[in-house]
Amino acid sequence: MERLTSSAPVPAHLRGAVMALGNFDGFHAGHQAVVGHAVARARAEGRPVIVATFDPHPMRLFRPDTPHFRLTTLDQRQALFAAAGADAMLVFAFTPALAALDPQAFVRLLAEDMGVAGVVTGQDFTFGRGRTGSVAVLAELGAASGLWTQAVAPVADASGDIISSTRIRTALQAGDCATATRLLTRPFTIEGVVQHGDKLGRTIGFPTANIDMGDYLRPAYGIYAVRGLLPDGRILDGAANLGIRPMFDPPKLLLEPHFFDFAENLYDQRIAVQLIAYLHAERAYDGLDALMNGIAQDCADARQILAGQNLAGTPHLA
Repeated sequence: MERLTSSAPVPAHLRGAVMALGNFDGFHAGHQAVVGHAVARARAEGRPVIVATFDPHPMRLFRPDTPHFRLTTLDQRQALFAAAGADAMLVFAFTPALAALDPQAFVRLLAEDMGVAGVVTGQDFTFGRGRTGSVAVLAELGAASGLWTQAVAPVADASGDIISSTRIRTALQAGDCATATRLLTRPFTIEGVVQHGDKLGRTIGFPTANIDMGDYLRPAYGIYAVRGLLPDGRILDGAANLGIRPMFDPPKLLLEPHFFDFAENLYDQRIAVQLIAYLHAERAYDGLDALMNGIAQDCADARQILAGQNLAGTPHLA
């Protein structure tokens, strides 16, 4: 799958594409519906499919102090878009210059510069300077430029509530992995390079593969049942601590999974870790023995939870 940028010309073989246009952070069930409509239309017309996203997220430009909120990295989105049937991902660099484009200029960019034949968005999509462009404006301007448009209705869950990234973030911050998994259609997954830590876990029989949380949303701090995916495709069950480690300067937020019955060196390898279930908040233990007993109990609880989980929705590393 190709990755394009808004600063470079669209290759000739991808001009005339159907574009799914949105941010698609999380790529939840609602986002999947938008891309699904784009893929279906493109296949019917024999056209390529481009899924467009924005990086950085527009909120980073307008509200740079916003706490971390990302549900996926660009690499994860690319893998998810490919699995959904896209031929390419186009990353719009969300700069002040792009934000300043009026709706007419943005539509010209799509229709003329990028050669897009049609655009599929969600019904709440906005664009252009001051978010003055709506799906109705997109349809009107697109028609004048020979660009067809389609707006896909929001997707609701079984309770009738609209699926959104905000609901997923709220669930994760509350430690509700089950709801987040249901709305995403897969577990929330953190990818990162395993780095060196203080190695305390190794000395007490519970080595961990430490991952910096980077720009990901901060879920509830505490202990999780997790599933790890290694670069070679192996899938591991484990328990993980997510929290701030004060021994670093400055203190660092780490996800520290311990994988059961596994003792290989993972340093400097990129792995993915799914948050399957939240066990409890971080606890303070009175001494090393109490700590080891607590970790052992967490591992036993995580094993039991994971034994009842299937591997559906397990991601592939980008």
